[in-house]
Amino acid sequence: MSVAGVSLRHARVRYGPLEALHGVTLHAPAPGVTVLLGRNGSGRTTVLRALAGTLPLSHGSVVWDGADVTRLPPYERARRGLCLVPDRRAVFGSLTVRENLELAPSGAPFAPALDAYPQLDALLPRRAGTLSGGEQRMLALSRALLARARVVLVDEPAQGMSPAVAARTYELLRGLDACVVVAEQRLPPGLCAGTTIVYELRRGAVVFSGEATETARSTATAAAPDPPVPAKPT
Repeated sequence: MSVAGVSLRHARVRYGPLEALHGVTLHAPAPGVTVLLGRNGSGRTTVLRALAGTLPLSHGSVVWDGADVTRLPPYERARRGLCLVPDRRAVFGSLTVRENLELAPSGAPFAPALDAYPQLDALLPRRAGTLSGGEQRMLALSRALLARARVVLVDEPAQGMSPAVAARTYELLRGLDACVVVAEQRLPPGLCAGTTIVYELRRGAVVFSGEATETARSTATAAAPDPPVPAKPT
């Protein structure tokens, strides 16, 4: 029986002589939200790129809905419904905001993108390369929403956004009927509820896996002050 979603199985990835992933195994269910936690250099971005096919595995496999897609090129994964939103260069800077939205694979009207991020309405004639970092993230994510992808991979979705827009972004991601995988340095409050799955990576290996509520409890315990030491009787 196949399990819906995407998986890495014993995945190893190399950047030249350096190995970035050391036999990583994880599964992101569909529909649902999975968060990859870790500092810069932990391997979370590499996991996204390996799932998307933009980085080849030196060992292991990528499995999508029970089928091995390790040898499937990135453009074929995209045709089958996978959408990667990288942390940089996620929009076409020389095109206007309107032209970026019109490139959505579905070819449908882009009104839902403006419903998701009303701030983009006034920016439609602007070239995407002139937008602020937060505005570019809104544009990139709205394109992903329009694609109606089956698998959505997003590297730091709320980078450069105000707290209110970031909260809206996590709400939108939670509402997608898709397998959503998000890479973050810290677990966002907007993704702590429900059955969000968390994998924490450190130096290219998984050091924790579980539900977001478990992560929140362990973080709270680690941050709690030590109990006072009782004074010795005199």
